[in-house]
Amino acid sequence: MSKNYSFLANGGEMGQLTRAKDWSKTAVGPIELWPQSLRTTLGILLNSKFPMFLFWGPEHICFYNDAYRPSLGNDGKHPSILGEKGAEYWPEIWDFIKPLIDQVLDKGEATWHEDQLLPIYRNGKMEDVYWTFSYSPVNDENGKTAGVLVICNETTDQVLTRKKLEESERRFRNTVKQLPLGICILKGADLIVEMANTTYLHIIDRKESEILNKSIFDSVPETKETAYPILKNVFETGEPYYADEFAVTLNRYNKQELAYFNLVFYPVKEDNNITGVTVVAYEVTEEVKTRYLLAEREKAFRDIVMDSPIAMAIFRGNDLTIEMANKSMMHNIWQKEEKDCVGIPLLKVFPELENQKYPELLHDILASGKTIRENEAIAYVDIKGKLKKFYLDYEYTPLYEKNEMVSGIMCTVNDVTSKVKSRKKVETAEARARLAAEIAEIAMWDLNLKTKELIYSDTILDIFGFEKDKKIVHQDIRSCILPEDEHIVLDAFAEALKTGIYKYEARILKLDNSIAWIKVHGKIFFDENKEPSKMLGTVMDFTTEKESQQVLMKSEKKFRLLADSMPQLIWTSDTLGNLNYFNQTIYNYSGLSKEEIEKNGWLQIVHPDDREENVKLWMESVKTGNDFLFIHRFKRYDGEYRWQLSRAIAQLDESGKVQMWVGTSTDIEEQKNFTNQLEEQIFERTTQLELKNRDLVNMNIELQSFAYISSHDLQEPLRKIQTFASRLSDLDEQNISANAKTYLARIEFSAKKMQNLIQDLLTYSRANSADRVFTTVKIDEIAEEVISDFSDRIEEKNAIVEYHDLGEATLIQFQFRQLLHNLIENALKFSHPGIPPKVKISVTKVDGKLLPNAEFKVYHHLQVSDNGIGFELVYKDKIFEVFQRLNTESEYKGTGIGLAIVKKIVENHKGFITVSSEKGKGSVFNIYIPDLSEINI
Repeated sequence: MSKNYSFLANGGEMGQLTRAKDWSKTAVGPIELWPQSLRTTLGILLNSKFPMFLFWGPEHICFYNDAYRPSLGNDGKHPSILGEKGAEYWPEIWDFIKPLIDQVLDKGEATWHEDQLLPIYRNGKMEDVYWTFSYSPVNDENGKTAGVLVICNETTDQVLTRKKLEESERRFRNTVKQLPLGICILKGADLIVEMANTTYLHIIDRKESEILNKSIFDSVPETKETAYPILKNVFETGEPYYADEFAVTLNRYNKQELAYFNLVFYPVKEDNNITGVTVVAYEVTEEVKTRYLLAEREKAFRDIVMDSPIAMAIFRGNDLTIEMANKSMMHNIWQKEEKDCVGIPLLKVFPELENQKYPELLHDILASGKTIRENEAIAYVDIKGKLKKFYLDYEYTPLYEKNEMVSGIMCTVNDVTSKVKSRKKVETAEARARLAAEIAEIAMWDLNLKTKELIYSDTILDIFGFEKDKKIVHQDIRSCILPEDEHIVLDAFAEALKTGIYKYEARILKLDNSIAWIKVHGKIFFDENKEPSKMLGTVMDFTTEKESQQVLMKSEKKFRLLADSMPQLIWTSDTLGNLNYFNQTIYNYSGLSKEEIEKNGWLQIVHPDDREENVKLWMESVKTGNDFLFIHRFKRYDGEYRWQLSRAIAQLDESGKVQMWVGTSTDIEEQKNFTNQLEEQIFERTTQLELKNRDLVNMNIELQSFAYISSHDLQEPLRKIQTFASRLSDLDEQNISANAKTYLARIEFSAKKMQNLIQDLLTYSRANSADRVFTTVKIDEIAEEVISDFSDRIEEKNAIVEYHDLGEATLIQFQFRQLLHNLIENALKFSHPGIPPKVKISVTKVDGKLLPNAEFKVYHHLQVSDNGIGFELVYKDKIFEVFQRLNTESEYKGTGIGLAIVKKIVENHKGFITVSSEKGKGSVFNIYIPDLSEINI
């Protein structure tokens, strides 16, 4: 006997229960008698994290581990099944598992089962449980199979989830099959048909077996050119495609037909990969054709569109949870996002429906299974916080489960709000039309095709020339048709039998033998046997209009004859810009025939480099109605391109609406050549001007050289003259005569005068040639520096110089200092003897609009005034000229250049200067310098 129980160590709850159980009372006996094979197997089982169960011995004693424990549930077999016989504790499935155990025990072969349904008793009840498991033999020390090890995993949740998904897909496909929309699911890049509902098969007139598992274009090849590029783009990019009234030609029901659809191409995604495309189509062929027909018959109704967009949703359960809603419903009716609707009860999304009839109707359908339809029902829906009134054609269809219970409702909605509103407008318009018909002398008639009974308005008597009170029959009307126009009436009736529309224009002979033109417009109606039963229509006398048309045709013929005789290229266009007439000159010029231009277009004669701009300007004129004007080149029959001036003017009707365009193209090759020659001459003159500018630059360089000579070579002899004259005057007076002293004084005075003149000339020259570097400066600081230069003279004359808060400005600093220096120096110099000079300096900003000939928005106004001797205003311009003096040199010293320098500095600042003065009462200098603080200089 072995009492080594280490194989039962650990093992969690089941290890503890196994250790604690009195095994001597069981079929396997006490633990110390257990064979090593059982011990080894239990050691593996109890310590495994994977669910395991062991049947041991001929009694199939049960062992299991903690991982298997949850599968037994609560209030079931655990823990009582431990150590007990399998047949006693698994009665509900023993019929199934006993043969498996016997197979393993007898043959020693393992078994495998996946997602096997084995109902077991657990949690106080029988439950359907799904398992994936294997039965493996466990051999004893003699190599004989003594037990069966069950390694298993409960897959109930996965199986139930998968079944739900399969059921959901089945319900979805069932729903799709019932939809009144054509739906087709295409898979892969080859667009293989995976599913197509009945409506779709009806649309393309094919059987399901003819299209499944084949490329969609194998069954409808005529649509490939139109639809394939769009489907390919949806499949490759994942971008849905939406279209209303999409036109496509279909071969169906033994004929080729142009059909129209409101459709959606939507990508099918699996794990974020695009695997196919869903096609949703709603045929609106009849609506489109009806609208086109109405547009032809009634010009007044051309803008009325009977648009019927389709919307769809599915509601599930008693709380009407929104399971699905397509984009038409989301965007056009509800105007909400999918995340705000899907999976939410209807009345939580639309609480405003609570007091409307729709919740009651929907619950009635869930209870009774009835289908409810209603046209033009009124519904109020909250759209962006505001109740909006809709007119809806809807159908509520119950969706059944296998048990014949209604589980949901399919809601198909057509928003006919526009249609209802349009109809009401039409009804109003019809009332007006009847009144207008009476005023316009349009007659109404109603003909029974079987009895030939004719009902008509009185106006018809006037049109055909009958007396007012005469009773007429259909034959009376027919007999008025001129014999030569009889075939027109017969052909119109034959066409009406095909199309339903009866219309013609013909001549009639009235009772007074006058001939008139009538226009008949009507519709033919068929009975239930598709036999023509009656016609309704109108007739009017349009003799005057017809005669006007004939006159117009003659006029157009004359226009074409005149245009063909002109040397200019003449052409016309319709309102959309399509050229529809060319005179003979165009054909002669281009060497092309009418057929060649109609086939390849008129742009072929335009130079390739001019075509893009030509089309751009032409379409702009067509869009705006403005005159077209363009200079471009046309190819002549000999291959030469010649310049043309093309003009086109829109011809307008009485209301100002464009009716057509008339254009001309004139050969301007000679004028263009002359212009080119003129441009060449201008270029030559420009080159000559540049040479002259270079000469001026050289002259400026020479002037700078002169300034250098003046600054150094001319002043050097003056300094020597001044030096030697000073030394002579310092000699002993006994050695120098009185006359000599006088001469020396004159030499020194003349030298000083010459030096001042040279310095002023240099200053004036620098004002012309110096670099103009603008900086922001404080004018107060410059004024303070200049006043400091004249401190001795100010003290000598008891002068007063006033200034205050002159501000900042963008200036050429050293030049502005020279300007202020010269003005203050003049104010101190030209003062009254014995009267202290008074100088005032101020700076303000002035709006340029207030100044004559101003080029800038804002100016700095510098004003310098004094109480000096002044001058007469006749000299207000002369004083700014070089070497101009108004006083003798003996009275006031100077060179006559100072104010010329001031004016030059002002001009360098792009400003201007004025002066006002009165003899004996002082002067006021006004200087205006632009505010350049926000301008790049």
